[in-house]
Amino acid sequence: MTFSFQAPTALEYFESLVKSDEQFPLLEAAASIAQDEYPELDVQQVLGDVDQLLARLKRRLPADAAPLHRLRTLNQFFFHDLSFGGNVNDYYDPDNSYLNAVLRTRRGIPISLAVLWMELAHGLGLQARGVGFPGHFMLKVTLPKGQVVIDPFTGKSLSREELSERLEPYKRSNGLVGDFDVPLGLYLQPATPREIIGRMLRNLKEIHHAQEDWQRAIAVQDRLVALFPEAWGEYRDRGLAHAEQGNSALAVRDLETYLAHADEALDIDTIAERVAALRRAES
Repeated sequence: MTFSFQAPTALEYFESLVKSDEQFPLLEAAASIAQDEYPELDVQQVLGDVDQLLARLKRRLPADAAPLHRLRTLNQFFFHDLSFGGNVNDYYDPDNSYLNAVLRTRRGIPISLAVLWMELAHGLGLQARGVGFPGHFMLKVTLPKGQVVIDPFTGKSLSREELSERLEPYKRSNGLVGDFDVPLGLYLQPATPREIIGRMLRNLKEIHHAQEDWQRAIAVQDRLVALFPEAWGEYRDRGLAHAEQGNSALAVRDLETYLAHADEALDIDTIAERVAALRRAES
């Protein structure tokens, strides 16, 4: 009797990681995103590299170090000694979202830097969470005497006044002023691991769409559909990308899935017309 074992595809591996919210492996799921661009990437090696950083960090701390001491040591190690920081010269480089590349270059965007920083923080026993702050992902650490909000792009701790100032453009553009204003704390709610991965993927989606790189966009959309199987807008966007690639049958399938579920969407007529045009082109 012969047995045939076939390794899962990168997408199948990702699907297995994000299937359940219980014990969601944030670091592993985030690292696996890069497999679309780096097919030979060993995700376990990426996890091992982070473990090595954590081991180096722990050697700097006594076992009974206070939380504030642990936080300060982590920030010194991550932002100063290792020089992790934001890629200000090429912010929209897709490599900024791939953890293997961020570990190599020490440059990234706020959310990729935050994922690495949080893994180290959790290894030190710190209560750290990511925050889906509008326009700029943040970190929040709960200490015995209060909370600290950190910008992972710079490593700087931000005061309430600084956070409020950063929110002003977002509030004005969305009409959230006056009677419609809401407390700052609502913008500092922790993001779930699934939400963090979704935000990482949507960053890549925007880059690929802006560059009209439909092949890479479709790979990202495949992951978004796996992550959010009932986010019907993602089916629409994948269908439109397939149409740009000339994959009419796949485009029609996704766009019809969208139409079947998005009953009150404002673009239903437009998408229906696109489906009809694709069907005419096929016949």
